[in-house]
Amino acid sequence: MSLKNFTQPIIIEIILLGFSNLHQLQKPLFLLFLVMYTLTLLGNGLVIILIEMDHRLKTPMYYFLKNLSWLEIIITTSVTPKMLGLFILQDNMMSLFTCILQGYIYFVAGTSEVLLLAAMSVDRYMAICNPLRYTSIMRTQVCQLMVLSCWLCSFLSITLPTVLMMGLPFCGSNVIDHFFCDSGPILEMICADIRFLQALDLAVSCLTLLSSVSITAVSYVCIIVTVLRIPSAKGRKKAFSTCSSHITVTSLYYGSSMFIYIKPAGKNSADFNKLATVLNTLVTPLLNPIIYTFRNKVVKEALKDAIGKMRAGFQK
Repeated sequence: MSLKNFTQPIIIEIILLGFSNLHQLQKPLFLLFLVMYTLTLLGNGLVIILIEMDHRLKTPMYYFLKNLSWLEIIITTSVTPKMLGLFILQDNMMSLFTCILQGYIYFVAGTSEVLLLAAMSVDRYMAICNPLRYTSIMRTQVCQLMVLSCWLCSFLSITLPTVLMMGLPFCGSNVIDHFFCDSGPILEMICADIRFLQALDLAVSCLTLLSSVSITAVSYVCIIVTVLRIPSAKGRKKAFSTCSSHITVTSLYYGSSMFIYIKPAGKNSADFNKLATVLNTLVTPLLNPIIYTFRNKVVKEALKDAIGKMRAGFQK
């Protein structure tokens, strides 16, 4: 990548504009996002605690769900605290290194989540299409290896572009019209030919998302075919109910991710990106524990038992 001719100052700090154009909504948005962030931490934290404490939740599906909740906490925490600071403290400055680090953590966790959703669909496929072999195949070591593979693939795919990017000079405008350090605006600040990095960024994003969607789609096609062969309506309903929460969560995440990549050109593109990122970093992480709690009988029973033990403890 050859350097471009530039006489502009080298960038040391980044300025995030956030939602500065919504002057009248600064405090309402701060309160709304603060409540959503707090509920997200509480909801996902509660799911993790329940799965750790309740013996009924010591199955592969809930092991994956626990890791999904951890990823949701990492994703929303990498972005939301700084975004809240933009509203109240007007703290819109970040060092270039901190900015790149924020984006790195966000994309590593986000990529891991996309891959984990595919792993969860494979787990549902094994549970419904191969029930007799399910426990022998989906052993604890296998589940751990699947989760570790998601993290490793994510780490490798995000680290290489980040290392290449950090070895290049940054100059020109240091203003980002966003509330977090997205990869696109950061690449535009590089004083070099960025076509290779842009192509690599697009290739990693498309490969990750398309591979996850493909695995999930194939898994659920097989699941649907298997379920439709079940003779009783009650049996079909029970089989589908074990997948409903995962289907809902997967649809939310894939939908919001595709929402980012299929974006309009022009001056409204920045607002579109902000809305899509809010969906990914606040709305989806908030809804996931709600979906798994209220649509899952075993989790609801575990929650009721935990509340009952807490009440008994307070009464003593």
